[in-house]
Amino acid sequence: MAAAKSLRSCSLHFSHIFVFSFAILFLMSSIPTVPAKTTNSSCIKTYKSYRKTACKSATYQKDCYKSLSPYASAIKTDPEKLYKVTLYITIRAARETSSSISSLWRLKDLTPTERGIIRDCAETVSHAIDELKQSLTVMTNLRSSSDRRSEMENVRTWVSAALTDQSTCTDEFDGQTVSNAVNKNIKKTVLNLARMTSNCLAFVDAVNY
Repeated sequence: MAAAKSLRSCSLHFSHIFVFSFAILFLMSSIPTVPAKTTNSSCIKTYKSYRKTACKSATYQKDCYKSLSPYASAIKTDPEKLYKVTLYITIRAARETSSSISSLWRLKDLTPTERGIIRDCAETVSHAIDELKQSLTVMTNLRSSSDRRSEMENVRTWVSAALTDQSTCTDEFDGQTVSNAVNKNIKKTVLNLARMTSNCLAFVDAVNY
């Protein structure tokens, strides 16, 4: 009861976030903004507790909690907002990964093998971005769906496909000789993205409709 009262007393808003697709814009437009100093300490404690509990179902719990911490007032204690925000930050990470891979084309003396890996990884990450955006679009329209269970299964399919694409990229390195610059820049960013995507999938798997 006390938690319910503290939630009703909260009037929180979320700081403006740059959005890069219609689905993300639609999602974030429902999150208002207000100076952080107005945050009620009771609300902060409630949101923190919810975030910790939610991240227990994540594959990489520490990464989950860290990535979601800046979005506490957007998520509050709403499971659907949790899934949407998780997808949002994963798509953003995927775009950053794509940019990092693309920058490797500027390296000098790339071998044919390295060029092939860069090209293939750029393509698979691009596919992953499209799949994650598709899953976010489904999540955004979930409330108006007459079959929420089926729609959540669609979300799971898209996120799972994105994770498979990311694994395909890292598999390109098996048995290949590549420079440290190519190896480090691609593997590090793609593996980080895969961890975030895996957490997305864990959240979707935990949904009960």
